[in-house]
Amino acid sequence: MTSEPLLEIMAGVANRERVALEKLYELTSSKLFGVCLRICGDRSAAEDVLQEVYIKVWYRADQYQAGTYSPISWLAVIARNASIDWLRKNGRRKYDDNAVIDIIADDAPLGDVVIEDKQQKARIMECLEQLDEEQSRSIRSAFFGGFTYSQLAKQVEVPLSTMKSRIRRGLMSLKKCLEDG
Repeated sequence: MTSEPLLEIMAGVANRERVALEKLYELTSSKLFGVCLRICGDRSAAEDVLQEVYIKVWYRADQYQAGTYSPISWLAVIARNASIDWLRKNGRRKYDDNAVIDIIADDAPLGDVVIEDKQQKARIMECLEQLDEEQSRSIRSAFFGGFTYSQLAKQVEVPLSTMKSRIRRGLMSLKKCLEDG
């Protein structure tokens, strides 16, 4: 994943856009919470530290230098340092590594995966728009609408072989567009 979407979001946070901070939190909080929890060893403390991290990010986002670190690396350093500061103030707590793993286990996709999926979907839709109308409509109906080729052929009153050819040519054009992008 490229960090371009996170770079844009960081720029928004630097401009004090609350929506950008919400999006940044949505995409990065699980990873940063894991950093905090691993260092603090206490779920409640990690939650408090994570809140402090995003407060620091809100006030320091304008200090982020895009060419130096990726946004997630910069955020992880802030989370790490805030967690270490918490440890210095409160002392180390003993915890069971297996318990921590159970606490932080999350089936939700990571932020970078979510961003990649959104980018891929947007690219597919963009490429579908570049196809001729018949191909685009046929592909959308077949793959997004769940229609069979024979159902589509009956709907638009064309031979089955014509519908198959139309979709095949459209898919080849779609593939080329996706490869070019």
